[in-house]
Amino acid sequence: MTNTTPGPEPENLERTMSVDSLPVRIFQDQRAMAAAAAAEVGAYLRDLMSGKESLRIILATGNSQILFLSRLIEDSGIDWSRIEIFHMDEYLGLPADHSASFRQYMKDRVESLVKSKALHYLAGDALLPLDECKRYSDLLAESPIDLCCLGVGENGHIAFNDPPVADFEDIHWVKIVKLDTACKQQQVGEGHFPSLETVPSYALTLTIPALCAAKKIVCLAPESRKREAIRVALREPISTDCPASILRRQPHSTLYLDEDSAALL
Repeated sequence: MTNTTPGPEPENLERTMSVDSLPVRIFQDQRAMAAAAAAEVGAYLRDLMSGKESLRIILATGNSQILFLSRLIEDSGIDWSRIEIFHMDEYLGLPADHSASFRQYMKDRVESLVKSKALHYLAGDALLPLDECKRYSDLLAESPIDLCCLGVGENGHIAFNDPPVADFEDIHWVKIVKLDTACKQQQVGEGHFPSLETVPSYALTLTIPALCAAKKIVCLAPESRKREAIRVALREPISTDCPASILRRQPHSTLYLDEDSAALL
């Protein structure tokens, strides 16, 4: 059984709040936020391992996850050989070894550092991308997902569920979506592509029901460029206009912010 006894509050925790069903934890800076989130996730995984032979988790990519993943992988108490890992999106048609590929991100920041039971890659350059969506959906459906770690985009997306394509009742678990301009501009701003024209127009993504089906969700959304998305997600009505707002209906979620991203709350 999962231990729900609260431990000591981490250092640099500025304040906590709840919005509907969603607990929110706000830290002094991104480094403190990442350390606290990694500590929570590490404790959760270790606890599950005491009663389960293997675990299944979904990890996000993106700049907001780098410090968190680094701290999580430093946790020597996690037996990665018992963990199956999924990631949540990939650009359509982008080669696996492209510098902006999320498969390359996972290889560099996870696979090269730990030996997991399996790391299931979503192949954006598959010759039959619809078949790839089904293959990955079937893999996800084989057994419950124990944990989903995700971020929030500048337009409020989670995974690549941008406002125009987000669907809280999606019948699919993995689908092909068109990226909106704000999402593509974020990829340029983060340095993954040299210009808007070079960002792929389409991507494969886990849908919102697939993400929310995980038994536990930990969402990290630092930096001032996320503050408007966070304000809308927490203060405006729950809507696909800001897909991250659905987290307010997920009591098994926790949202981690730093002071910059929480500035408009």
